[in-house]
Amino acid sequence: MSGKRVERMEDIIDTIKDGDTVIVGGFGLCGIPEKAILALADKGTKDLTIVSNNCGVDDWGLGLLLANKQISKIMASYVGENKLFEQQYLNGELEVELVPQGTLAERIRAGGAGIPGFYTPTGVGTEIAKGKETKEFDGKTYLLERAIKGDVALVKAWKSDPYGNLIYNKTARNFNPLAAAAGKVTIAEVEEVVGIAELNPDHIHTPSIYVQYVFEGKNYEKRIERRTVSEKQINARSGQ
Repeated sequence: MSGKRVERMEDIIDTIKDGDTVIVGGFGLCGIPEKAILALADKGTKDLTIVSNNCGVDDWGLGLLLANKQISKIMASYVGENKLFEQQYLNGELEVELVPQGTLAERIRAGGAGIPGFYTPTGVGTEIAKGKETKEFDGKTYLLERAIKGDVALVKAWKSDPYGNLIYNKTARNFNPLAAAAGKVTIAEVEEVVGIAELNPDHIHTPSIYVQYVFEGKNYEKRIERRTVSEKQINARSGQ
């Protein structure tokens, strides 16, 4: 182990225990910590509460944990790409808390910032508001939303130094910086670990203070969740 760098994901995935709340970065299949998810699936840790924008697809990402029935609750803003998710929910095997996407992002951010809760107009007058405290500001009704903290956060970055200063690649940044700050323990898997002082300080998205472990992954699949081909491309391929 050099700095916070570890050689095998299997050596640190034991940080996650049965019953833990795990915040997972990613949006669809973009920027997901796939090596950590694979290691967690192999480990079989169960009764997990997963906080993530969505739950992967049936055969990849967090969908692998669903297939193993390792998740007891999911807090997400979108669940439309996973038939197994639907089946487990309808069978009563999975507890689901749907959270508007902006609210989910802010709840995670608040958890990382040490803010216990905040008021938002999103969800007022809908099912989201049931059982929640409301308050009026300047004649407008707002909901009280509680912060989310994780026992562990799993994030994916593009580059890191040995001490866990992270840079994300374009849209793969998505929920990852928020997740990294909100975990009591944060495991960062990265595509490349560079030397100390090789990263421009102005380009760092997540400072090392938030990261406990760094793992350099290889051979990322980078799957496309849903491929859309235009009619023009179809005609070009067919020679029309």
